[in-house]
Amino acid sequence: MINIKNLHKSFGSNEILKGIDVQVNKGETVVIIGPSGSGKTTLLRCMNLLETPDKGIVEIGNSRLVFDDNNKPDKSDIVTLRKQTGMVFQGFHLFPHQTVIENIMEGQITVLKRSKIEARTKARLLLEKVGLADKSEAFPFQLSGGQQQRVAIARAMAMDPDVLLFDEPTSALDPELAAEVLKVMKDLSQEGMTMVVVTHKMSFARDVANKVIFVDGGIILEEGTPEYVFKDTDNQRIKQFLSILDD
Repeated sequence: MINIKNLHKSFGSNEILKGIDVQVNKGETVVIIGPSGSGKTTLLRCMNLLETPDKGIVEIGNSRLVFDDNNKPDKSDIVTLRKQTGMVFQGFHLFPHQTVIENIMEGQITVLKRSKIEARTKARLLLEKVGLADKSEAFPFQLSGGQQQRVAIARAMAMDPDVLLFDEPTSALDPELAAEVLKVMKDLSQEGMTMVVVTHKMSFARDVANKVIFVDGGIILEEGTPEYVFKDTDNQRIKQFLSILDD
């Protein structure tokens, strides 16, 4: 489903990713953990090309893009790959002047060229899925942060992506609201949605992930099952990181 090979990314003289290899199989939930500034979010953003890699190969589904000094994919290839992903950010990025259901319909109509009737039907089904069927005509400012993030998940799913990418989706939420969002994500994982999640919620990684990847200093220090990464690894850096977290 996703195959990342020898991925490099620098900002100026600061090398953020130093030859990353990642494989995600269809139906897996892969959780990326590590300290702040380790390159987690940059890696995630390179997967759907919100950041352009300096070097490496990005494969999602049938799309395969190669990046190096002599090879830069054209815009149409990038758009084709990006359409296979849905991104959920730390911030909710909902359109404030549109209702909840209009937010979920917008991309379906403008990008997928669905009719308004088809887009509305899809949006209503997704709002039921995330537990917000009664909020379809509300505006974002009338919702809690957790509700807004669930709308953002529904909006991403409305585009029928092959994979959902989550960048710290609960970092702006208090624990009770975060639990609402994590439950939706857990349900999606159990239904077989392919997901890559950057998070500091270790309980989610332990309970939901098929594979955990620990990134530090722009490289992968460890990857494996939650049982291995959280209990069996001999890597002292990972043990130190986990020992100071209470979740």
